[in-house]
Amino acid sequence: MTVLPALRRLAAAGALALLLAACAAGGPAPGALQFTQPVVLLGEVHDNAAQHRLRLQAFEALLASGARPALALEQFDRDHQADIDRARAQTPRPDADALIAAAGGTAQSGWHWDHYRPFIALALQYDLPIVAANVSRGEARVVMQRGLAASGFDAAVPEAVLAEQAGDIEASHCGLLDNATARRMALAQVARDQTMARAIESQAARGVVLLAGNGHVRTDIGAPRWLSAATRQRSEAIGLLEEGDPAAPYDRIVRTTAQPRPDPCAAMRAGAAAKEGAR
Repeated sequence: MTVLPALRRLAAAGALALLLAACAAGGPAPGALQFTQPVVLLGEVHDNAAQHRLRLQAFEALLASGARPALALEQFDRDHQADIDRARAQTPRPDADALIAAAGGTAQSGWHWDHYRPFIALALQYDLPIVAANVSRGEARVVMQRGLAASGFDAAVPEAVLAEQAGDIEASHCGLLDNATARRMALAQVARDQTMARAIESQAARGVVLLAGNGHVRTDIGAPRWLSAATRQRSEAIGLLEEGDPAAPYDRIVRTTAQPRPDPCAAMRAGAAAKEGAR
């Protein structure tokens, strides 16, 4: 799971109405979020309800056009793929809630399932492949402890990529994380990106839409850099950023207003202070 970017604006309130980069002041332009390639890496700020509505409209339009892509989700860990497939093979077939439960999607998993349920329901309705595209927390911990190669990932990661990943992780932890820990966590982030790229490759021939946090779809350090050259040519990475988020490398950026939320740094610092006081 990626953390929310641009901490300097997290406390700001904002309306949920969409403000797209290409729209006029009167509101969003119809069809402003459209897919131009058969392989789509579709970013998000995880809790932004307006972004999820916009993405769902685009996904519905894609299906209405006759396309039948696979749906790959960061929200499902790959060790639950067999559970997903088993549930879908049952008669009667599961609804979206039953499939989420079969894939380990509990309230404690940290995802806002109301945002993803409509995508899963559409995938079931149209009998699309549903692909688990993330590593579990346990697998991520193993990568942090033993490295990428020990878990079957590509360890040839450029230093610039690790440094950028670690810097983003440090920033998202409000300066409370040391660089050595951030670099170990960066390895886990690379493992997630490589897993997403593999999930995409497995479905690239028919087309695929990946739902993932914006950090995972960045073209410089995210999943796109781990795609084959042939798949990358048929793909587009779309970042859905909030107002005030700094621009980052994507094939395309769509901006929305910020989701109102409390400042996460306040909670992090309070927790750190409590731990320090308990020593």
